[in-house]
Amino acid sequence: MNIYVLVKRTFDTEEKITVSNGKIAEDGAEFIINPYDEYAIEEAIQVRDANEGEVTVLTIGDEESEKQLRTALAMGADKAVLINTEDDLDEMDEYTSAKIIAEYLKDKEADLILAGNVAIDGGSGQVGPRVAEILGINYVTTITNLEINGTSAKIVRDVEGDSETIETSLPLLVTAQQGLNEPRYPSLPGIMKAKKKPLEELELDDLDIDEDDVAAKTQTVEIYLPPQKAAGRVLEGEVADQVKELVNLLATEAKVI
Repeated sequence: MNIYVLVKRTFDTEEKITVSNGKIAEDGAEFIINPYDEYAIEEAIQVRDANEGEVTVLTIGDEESEKQLRTALAMGADKAVLINTEDDLDEMDEYTSAKIIAEYLKDKEADLILAGNVAIDGGSGQVGPRVAEILGINYVTTITNLEINGTSAKIVRDVEGDSETIETSLPLLVTAQQGLNEPRYPSLPGIMKAKKKPLEELELDDLDIDEDDVAAKTQTVEIYLPPQKAAGRVLEGEVADQVKELVNLLATEAKVI
C-alpha cells in the first residue's frame, strides 16, 4: 500500500509566543510537528504494518523543516519529502499549499493520504480536503477510527458531538482527529535509523510549478495576541452577601445586566 502523510511544521503553542511588527517572532521559538499530524503519522504506520506497503511523509517549508521530517522518520515512516519554497514564495495560504502538494502527488498513485484535522497555528482544516478535490479522490475529515479492507475503508468520524460511520473506497484522503490513536514517541533505535532513511528535497522548478500559479489568494493583514485577562476576584462572606456583591459587580463593572 502506497501511503502519504501531509505534515506541517508549527509553533509549539505551549511555549511563549511573541509578536513583532505584526508577525510571530521566530527567533528563539520552538517548532514541532503539528500535533494532529502526529495522529496521521501514527495511523499511517499502523495501516502499513497491517497491510504492508510504504509510508512517505511530505511537507512544504524551508530547510528547518527537515528536523520535523526526521522526527516522523524516527517514529517509523519510511521516506520523507521536503518541498522547499523558501526562495520562491514570500506568502503562502491553504490554496498555495494544496496546489503544490497535489501537483507532487498527482502521479504517485497514492492509495491512502492522511493529514491532521487542523493545524494548531491556523486552524482552517482546508489543506487536506483541497488536495483531495484537486486529485479527484474521496475524502473524509475528523476521523476517529479507520479500517482498511483491500480497496475499501470503514471510517468513524466526529460530527457535532456525535459520530457517524462511513464506508468508502480507495484511493482516499482522511484527516485525523484526536482520539484516533496514541502517537508513539521516537525511540533511540528509531532516531538512529532515521538518519539513514531517504529524505528528498525538491523546489518548485522540479515540479514545473510557476510561482504565479500558486500565489496566495488571501492576505494576512495583522497577527496579534489576545488581550491579557484581568485577574479574577474571590468574593468572601456569607453566601447571601456574596450574591448581592456579585449582582452589583455584574451591573456596575461588567455591565452585563
